[in-house]
Amino acid sequence: MSLDRINPASLSPATGFSHAVAATGSRLVFLAGQTALDASGKVVGQSLPEQFEVALTNLLAALAAAGGGPADLGRVTVYAVDVASYRTHAPELGRIWRRLAGRDYPAMAVIGVVRLWDEQALVELDGLAVLP
Repeated sequence: MSLDRINPASLSPATGFSHAVAATGSRLVFLAGQTALDASGKVVGQSLPEQFEVALTNLLAALAAAGGGPADLGRVTVYAVDVASYRTHAPELGRIWRRLAGRDYPAMAVIGVVRLWDEQALVELDGLAVLP
């Protein structure tokens, strides 16, 4: 399996994401949306960074259970109930991402939503990984 991260010089610099990711592998793993739910199903964390860390930890746990790791992520979509807050906290969210997932960034998008399934949830992440 290999993921080739593509960031053309003709596009704005990719900071915390890749513009495109080309995947070669034999197993696709579709990762369901993960929020800041703990093992009992309760949303934990009051702030966006706290919830982002739990949601990313949950996403990576699902990926690990499928036999993959952060470097296998080809695509991650972030759903945020407050995009302005997401932009404000972007440096901190980036530090959380690098600590938990490293610097092999997937193709990413942040989408503003009115609300998520759990009303207390501020952010949700889903993804696609390519495994050998």
